[in-house]
Amino acid sequence: MKVLVIGSGGREHAICQKLLSSRDVDTVFCAPGNDGMKNSGVHCVDIQEKNAKALIHFAQEEAVAFTVVGPEIPLLSGVVDAFTEAGLLAFGPTKAAALIEGSKDFAKQFMQKYAIPTANSKTFTKYKEAKAYLEEKGVPIVIKADGLAAGKGVAVAMTMPEAVLALKEMMLEERFGEASQKVVIEEFLEGEEFSLMAFVNGEEVYPMPIAQDHKRAYDGDKGPNTGGMGAYSPVPHIPEKLVEEAIQTILFPAAKGMVEEGREFRGILYAGLIATNEGPKVIEFNARFGDPETQVVLPRLESDFAELIFALLKNETPDVRFKKAGIHLGIVLASKGYPEQYETGQLLTGLDQVSPEIAIYHAGTKLDTAGNLISNGGRVLLLQTFANTMKEARQILYAEMKKLDNPNFFYRIDIGAKAE
Repeated sequence: MKVLVIGSGGREHAICQKLLSSRDVDTVFCAPGNDGMKNSGVHCVDIQEKNAKALIHFAQEEAVAFTVVGPEIPLLSGVVDAFTEAGLLAFGPTKAAALIEGSKDFAKQFMQKYAIPTANSKTFTKYKEAKAYLEEKGVPIVIKADGLAAGKGVAVAMTMPEAVLALKEMMLEERFGEASQKVVIEEFLEGEEFSLMAFVNGEEVYPMPIAQDHKRAYDGDKGPNTGGMGAYSPVPHIPEKLVEEAIQTILFPAAKGMVEEGREFRGILYAGLIATNEGPKVIEFNARFGDPETQVVLPRLESDFAELIFALLKNETPDVRFKKAGIHLGIVLASKGYPEQYETGQLLTGLDQVSPEIAIYHAGTKLDTAGNLISNGGRVLLLQTFANTMKEARQILYAEMKKLDNPNFFYRIDIGAKAE
């Protein structure tokens, strides 16, 4: 069968690759995709991810069996709703259900209503009131843009000048546009962060192995928040008992609560969690696969990915089995200056020297007029490997990353170090 994936990043490349390994899939289209995906058998289609009308027309013309929506923006613009209305199968939550990611304020009120553990918080639309609250609460404190900000709309402020600057940038300077016209200010939680994703169909929840993302731009978790600089799965130092507690106290109540709200969720529910002394608490919910967590979690899937999604779309019980042994590690190569100002169009060097045993997931790459691969985004690509131990995985992958050394790009050298 033919399958369509909507999106253009490393997450979508990983989804495409996993679908291509399914026994019943012979063609995977990605709209719009990126040039770097083409070498791995993905057919890129020049249709933008929010153009529901053109995407539906393409899916009908090509007799696509089902569509997988990767990013949050098309989900929140109602692409799944449009596909469903056209009588087509699309995997992902409706616009109403995707609001769990689209509004931090909605997510907070939802968690409070259904007793899902999370940080105490307050929402503001006026700068003066928000600043007064900051001064009352003190630091450390967390400030979040209410809407979508590509993973960058969060400031973890350790000093009051940092907090006031972040608030000013969001609310007065509109750094994230409409997304930061409303902000959520919440208490700072201490603990180890981890990502727990699950396939969800109404009240049915099928958890995946946990992963740990590295959000800060620089080594030692320094610098601004990014979309993610690397990840690994599983996370050996997070106890299994804690993960099970998170499944029972967070994932199941969230799925049930969305049904009760009339926003039944079908797709991937992502819970960004923190292991506190009081147990796991929610930092954020996403309505889709995480990036770069997908690039290290999906390769662990042992059951057939296309069959699994098809079963969920048909309201059948899916076969969900993941590899238990070993570690998958992924490291992002980013454009110099990311996540702030950076240049695109920089020549990628050394890719031809990377071992064929290493998976390469392209996020922001394109071909120039001479046929050379150049950068076309902040996060350019991710290298991923599998090994029995984290020490071995890090040795393998950093030897490969060195082949990509180039003054126009950078990568963190401590990805996975906590798990060695």
